[in-house]
Amino acid sequence: MQYLKPAAFLFTVLLAWQLIAYSGIVSEALFPPPLDVAEAGAKWFSSGNLLKDVFTSTWRMAIGSAIGSTIGIVLGLAMGRMLFFEETVAPLVHVVRAMPPVALIPLVILWLGIGDVAKILSIAFAVFFPVWLSVLVGAKTVHVDYIKAAKVFSKSSAETFRKVIFPAVIPFIINGVRIGIGVAFIMVFVSELAGASSGIGYFIATAQTIYRADMMIAGLIVLGLLAALTDYLFTRCAKQAFPWAEL
Repeated sequence: MQYLKPAAFLFTVLLAWQLIAYSGIVSEALFPPPLDVAEAGAKWFSSGNLLKDVFTSTWRMAIGSAIGSTIGIVLGLAMGRMLFFEETVAPLVHVVRAMPPVALIPLVILWLGIGDVAKILSIAFAVFFPVWLSVLVGAKTVHVDYIKAAKVFSKSSAETFRKVIFPAVIPFIINGVRIGIGVAFIMVFVSELAGASSGIGYFIATAQTIYRADMMIAGLIVLGLLAALTDYLFTRCAKQAFPWAEL
């Protein structure tokens, strides 16, 4: 029963989409009906390129997210618990954070070319900031009474961090990584628009050059489904690993 309402809503959206496309209000070449989009997706799959493109985009996203999240977690914890570090480094990070990651892609291509390294580092750069900010806030809001209680029981600084601070920051880490995953898929798409030979972004860019809106929409749907599935799997794993954390 829990899937009945979203299924009904999805059916309504698809039906409305189909009726609008067939009504003649807009050209089917610009606004293809869902059946045409499904046919384009089926041809993409039968060509053998869909799985290849999904795999390529996924591993770029995964490596970039892992790099950006790791650096964000480490720096967020460090700045959140060491005032001097925050006062000296955080202002610069905030300035860089205001720069749109997409706008830096041309510069990254100029420095590193159009290979996978440039794409992965662009993704890592974008993912770093939401993870860093979330972890920074979490590390700064650990209740001081928890720290005092640990000291009362003669816990060392390392043990206090491991048993008190880090568990308290876990929900913030998970939240930051979830936001980072969404940003990563945006960056995967954008980075693959230029100088790629495979990937979902490349498929959509190729479809745009031949004016195939049905293929473009099929690619966007696959990208959205992949992002939703990744977020779902990450959340499930996080709940299994940290059942006490409120997600």
